[in-house]
Amino acid sequence: MVIETKWFGTIDISEDKIITFDMGIMGFEDYKKFTIIYDSEKDNGREVVWLQSVDDKNFALPVMNPDIVYKGYDPVVEDELLASIGDDILNANLMVFVTLTVGQDIKKMTCNLKAPIIINADTRKGCQLIADNEEYPVKYPIYDIISAASKKGGE
Repeated sequence: MVIETKWFGTIDISEDKIITFDMGIMGFEDYKKFTIIYDSEKDNGREVVWLQSVDDKNFALPVMNPDIVYKGYDPVVEDELLASIGDDILNANLMVFVTLTVGQDIKKMTCNLKAPIIINADTRKGCQLIADNEEYPVKYPIYDIISAASKKGGE
């Protein structure tokens, strides 16, 4: 399948790389089909990946693995909310991402620990949920953490 994207040009993806969000993503409920775009030039485990909408070429959401910026991240969510992405969640191959917000000043970059995106790689279904954890903020500052990790990784 060939899709057009605003930021990555024309890309060719196989059908098995499409992730379905039956409920969409918060604020973008009309977009149901996504793919993950990785920067093949970087493979250091700290990069941002993109959740690219297949429904709208102009919409790509920067996301990252939360463990990179918050060790031991363990969102508490109701199991019944995860039912939409698969029956056997305990044994599923799950990927967890947090969304990023990058404004004019990159030093004010944040991630949303409160509303993780959870993808079941086995069923290729995803959802975004609100974590019950009180300690997880919507805007968690990450610039200093990423900068420090980049310097450490470059040594």
